[in-house]
Amino acid sequence: MNFFEHQERARRQSRRMLWLFALAMVAIVAVIDLAVLLAIGFEARRVGWQVLLFVSMMVVLVIQLGSLYRVATLRAGGKAVALGLGAVPVPASSDNLAYRRLRNVVEEIAIASGLPVPEIFVLEDEAGINAFAAGYAPTDAAITVTRGALDKLTRSELQGVIGHEFSHVLNGDMRLNIRLMGIVFGLIVISTVGRRITSGRGGGSAALLGFALFAAGYLGVVLARMIKASISRQREFLADASAVQFTRQTDGIAGALKKIGALAEGSRFVGRDAEEVAHMLFGDGVGYSALFATHPPLAERIRRLDPAFGESELKKIAAAWSRPIRVGGGDLERADVSIAGFAPADGVASVPRERGAALPDARSQVELTPQAVARQVGNPDDDDRAIARTLRTTIPEPLREAARQPERAVPLVLALLLNAEPDVRERQLALVASRYDAGTREIVRAFGATLTDLHPMQRLPLAALAFPTLRRRPRPQLDVFVDVLRRLIDADSRVTLQEYCLARLVDLQVFAALNPAARPVIGRIKLGDAAAELRDLLAVLAAHGHEDAAAARRAYAAGLHEVLPNAVIAYAPPAQWAAALDRALPRLDRLDPAGKELVVRALTRAIGTDGKVSVAEAELLRTVCAALRCPLPPLLQSSG
Repeated sequence: MNFFEHQERARRQSRRMLWLFALAMVAIVAVIDLAVLLAIGFEARRVGWQVLLFVSMMVVLVIQLGSLYRVATLRAGGKAVALGLGAVPVPASSDNLAYRRLRNVVEEIAIASGLPVPEIFVLEDEAGINAFAAGYAPTDAAITVTRGALDKLTRSELQGVIGHEFSHVLNGDMRLNIRLMGIVFGLIVISTVGRRITSGRGGGSAALLGFALFAAGYLGVVLARMIKASISRQREFLADASAVQFTRQTDGIAGALKKIGALAEGSRFVGRDAEEVAHMLFGDGVGYSALFATHPPLAERIRRLDPAFGESELKKIAAAWSRPIRVGGGDLERADVSIAGFAPADGVASVPRERGAALPDARSQVELTPQAVARQVGNPDDDDRAIARTLRTTIPEPLREAARQPERAVPLVLALLLNAEPDVRERQLALVASRYDAGTREIVRAFGATLTDLHPMQRLPLAALAFPTLRRRPRPQLDVFVDVLRRLIDADSRVTLQEYCLARLVDLQVFAALNPAARPVIGRIKLGDAAAELRDLLAVLAAHGHEDAAAARRAYAAGLHEVLPNAVIAYAPPAQWAAALDRALPRLDRLDPAGKELVVRALTRAIGTDGKVSVAEAELLRTVCAALRCPLPPLLQSSG
């Protein structure tokens, strides 16, 4: 199943969840109406249908208001879910070894998958091995892991777990999870009302009604658990498979699942609201019975990853970890050492081979095939993780640290826009001084001198590392930052591909996170309804990717044929190409998943017709795909 099929599947699950919610409300209303009939029947022989209608409407209203209230409390997105459970944010800079390694793993996977770097949290009081991803969209996602995961999991095992959680981010599961939290809360709120009435001093009919409400509320709990189970189980198998695809080995995620089965703490989640978030967790944190289980049986998950698995393995793991020891120095590179620096007392030392990959030459050009690039969307693999590791680790440490510091992230991103021409650069620096101060200007100048040595492929990943820091700034400061950014781009009266990509990503990955609960764009329109926007997009890519008009026209025609083979739409590159893209991309984002897949293929065909795709063209393709919510890994596939 590719990314676009996953998106369609997520839509079907959302519709199914709403139908199940409606059926659950009908069941609860029926129980309460019956109780009202019985209660009033003791005092009156007849009751009008108006009374039952009023009661039914009130019950539905209470359930709906409960759901809306719970979703409203989570408007801040994934961060709100994590903080609500008592998680602590992982600092941008920390002496804590476990926190630093966790951040490294998350950043590498974000870069490899083409997603924004999420907020990172740790549940310090949870000894079980668990994790979850929460948020409305990738731009406000939060990855949370338990202290048990840090203490017990090795780097490769944690990579498997984080890869599992990123698959939920990629496949649109997070918004579904938050809506599910609201639905569950709404269904069980009736029990709270019934408990209050029952515990009051009223008697007779009031007590009977209170008991009926409590019983109906318990029915709501049962139905809520069933809805969660029906929605969640299969998604966990798919996320496990995605993690294996991403890491290209089963040992990581399988090892994490085996430790859950072997160690006493397992994946137990003891914090408050454990039941409410059970469907979001990596492992079963509550211990539901088979009927209500939000996760497949642990042994079944392991066997799908490791067919040779036997129960005796769990005993060996339990024995090995019965007396964990803390190790230090070079021993932290042992394969059996956890992220936090613990290892089994009798473990066998071995050095992991964390594979990197060489960056292509900055002037190199590759040949792309539309099918291969479309398959890469939302589907990173081990090669992508290797190149992401290289991209992150070869960025100088001072720049990586600056990206994470609130006072330096803004000048760092602005420095990415400094022009190579001295006169233009001085005008840009003067603008920075006028909107900020002379000190900021000098910081930008110093960063600009350092950035000249970066590989072109490292510039946007460096900006991506700074985006979480920017998202935490107050809105007025962000408004000033964006205004300065746009003025720096306009300083030489033209827009380059690199400038456009950076500005567009700031809009997509920084400003979009300011209102995470905003209603998402529902992709339902067909390609024919966006022909004008598709024409402009293809024309811009063809014009930038080819040196002469004839070659650009051929590239445009090839791209158009890939997506609309029978259409006759003349090649007409817009004069203001950046503004044209700004108009076209929101419209194209409303395409259905199948339409977006064809657009990705058409764009690849257009820029690759001459057999040469530069780094700048590839970055534009990735930026356009990000605007269409079709994340691409950093290194595009060059074969079919």
